[in-house]
Amino acid sequence: MNWKKVAYGTINVVLGGYLILAMTAFNIPDDGQVCKKVRINIEKGVVDGFLTEADIKFMLNHDAISPIGQSMEKINLRVMEDILESKELIEQAECYKAQDGLVCIDICQRIPVVRVMNDQGEDFYLDNHGKPMPGTDYSCNLIVCTGRINKQYAEKWLAPFANAVLLDPFWKNQIVQLNVLTDGSVEMIPRVGGHVAYLGQPTGVVKKLERLKKFYRYGLTQAGWNKYTRVSVEFDNQIVCKRK
Repeated sequence: MNWKKVAYGTINVVLGGYLILAMTAFNIPDDGQVCKKVRINIEKGVVDGFLTEADIKFMLNHDAISPIGQSMEKINLRVMEDILESKELIEQAECYKAQDGLVCIDICQRIPVVRVMNDQGEDFYLDNHGKPMPGTDYSCNLIVCTGRINKQYAEKWLAPFANAVLLDPFWKNQIVQLNVLTDGSVEMIPRVGGHVAYLGQPTGVVKKLERLKKFYRYGLTQAGWNKYTRVSVEFDNQIVCKRK
């Protein structure tokens, strides 16, 4: 008797039986089951978004797509996803059924990275892709940008600038406001220090901020944070300061 072949055959039979039982267990018909609970997971970003679990539940009820109390078999997950993704603050929605009458909803929301209040009286947020977001009653701790800003400028320059800032904990806490001048150049209002930091045109922002951070660390900590009214890092390899 070839014991190796017998062993292989036995293992195959056992595995086959296990797979049949597993498939049977995980494909219990939905007949008779109703949705008892909805679990909502909202993906977190580098900053808090506008949406809460209560907002998603309100959307479900408002659009009559809440699965609570419905037959699990008749719940249309695709319709739920399409309606949720049509909301301006939602980037992506994924809905799926679980056991014991549970429906799960995973939400990827649009993340605001900067608030724009331009000289034309417009007030709007930009998401991390540079797209304007609708007005909202919610508030979040974001950089405020003022001055000569249109939506094209905001999308091309401000959004990448804000994304770079939010990835750096130091600048995320230090920058309070950006002001765009008539020529498109940018000046920055820091949280600490009695000066305005002039960045020039919003190009090479990461290098400019790194140079400014070193000046803060090795210069202002020795000379004093209130010694200058203006600090310029517009040009490479130099920092120009104006005394009070």
